[in-house]
Amino acid sequence: MSTPLVLAAVLLMTLAGFAAGRQRALASSGGHARSLHSRPAYYGSYVALWAAVPAFLLLALWVVAQPLVIDMMIRSHLPEEIRGLTRDKLSLVLTTIDNIATGRAVAGEVPAYAREAAARKVELQASANWAMAVLAIGLAVIGFLFAWRRVNPMLRARNSVERATIVALIACSGIAILTTVGIVFSMLFETLHFFSLVPPQDFFFGTVWDPRFTAAGSEGSAGQFGLIPLLWGTVFISLVSMLVAVPVGLLSAIYLAEYAHKNVRAWVKPLLEILAGIPTVVYGFFALTTLGPLFRDIGASLGFEVSATSVLTAGVVMGVMIIPFVSSLSDDIINAVPQSLRDGSLALGATQSETIKRVVLPAALPGIVGSILLAVSRAIGETMIVVMAAGIAANLTLNPFESVTTVTVKIVSQLTGDLEFNSPQTLVAFALGLTLFVVTLGLNIYALHIVRKYREQYD
Repeated sequence: MSTPLVLAAVLLMTLAGFAAGRQRALASSGGHARSLHSRPAYYGSYVALWAAVPAFLLLALWVVAQPLVIDMMIRSHLPEEIRGLTRDKLSLVLTTIDNIATGRAVAGEVPAYAREAAARKVELQASANWAMAVLAIGLAVIGFLFAWRRVNPMLRARNSVERATIVALIACSGIAILTTVGIVFSMLFETLHFFSLVPPQDFFFGTVWDPRFTAAGSEGSAGQFGLIPLLWGTVFISLVSMLVAVPVGLLSAIYLAEYAHKNVRAWVKPLLEILAGIPTVVYGFFALTTLGPLFRDIGASLGFEVSATSVLTAGVVMGVMIIPFVSSLSDDIINAVPQSLRDGSLALGATQSETIKRVVLPAALPGIVGSILLAVSRAIGETMIVVMAAGIAANLTLNPFESVTTVTVKIVSQLTGDLEFNSPQTLVAFALGLTLFVVTLGLNIYALHIVRKYREQYD
């Protein structure tokens, strides 16, 4: 029995548990809901939780453990000379067995032991799937009956359901925190490995990026891994994009929130938000085929040498892309400012523009700073537009008409291709990722400081 069918069966049991629990609660009170400790829906949720949670936990553990256990059993039945192979060769054998078991084509002659192992794997998977179905559905039925029999007017169903909800919320928060910690530590360990091969001062203070992909062991094969050109390219392009996005986004938010007619707002705001839904590769094509050549031709007519792939091209296109992040969020924050503040300012004789400048914007400042921070983070993490509109050359320049590259582009390029994760050319990607994480964290902390410093409290 397949996993989707088991999930469907457990879900049906859950829905039945909700209906049965609610009906039993009403029946036990003679149809008078006021005599119940909790509302009838809580009794239904109580039975549904007992039917669903144990079964779903079992399914989650089973799905994770089943492949590992079956692989161990298959490996233990392989011939001794096969089990003695190196890790890479043994992995190739297990992949071949898995391809045979799933019906995929296998190149070359297949050994007899591989066919036997594949047949055994199919049998084990079928048996495991039926065992999973029986145990999961049986556990759902047991939980359903246990909770259903406990339903009575004095049962504190609401308390139990709320405790289960709190546990679920804590679990979700814990998953988010553990995921972040796991990402940081995964980058940290590989970064430490990189710094054991390349001195940290050469990475953080180097001005040349030249990771030479040469044969291992040859002289100078480690290359040069200067971070400064990549970091400067990231900051430079982000700065240009914010010079485009912040004024346009903030002024459009002020217009839509304070001046625009409701019919104009109903059309303009969705059109602005469409910009956020356009794939970044489309922006990259636009920059590569339209905006870059346009800037090059304009610069040539004015006597300037402008590259078709430049900081200006990438920054302008990226700024257009992140306008909705500033505009939409700032508009929502400005609309959240109490109308009483505007009325009080106007009653004291202030004009509408003075009210916006001295009352509305200071009240909305924390949210506006948050929207700008989100836009900065989006600009720092962009890759596709930079590749197509700014190039991949790691240049340290102040000229916005020249090509540069960013940290994210080099992370992708260093991890592209068949590379081993034991060379500095590959490990540097983790050092770049950790550095970018620290920079973004610093921006968040600084923004939080600004928000707390200028926040105003209103009744």
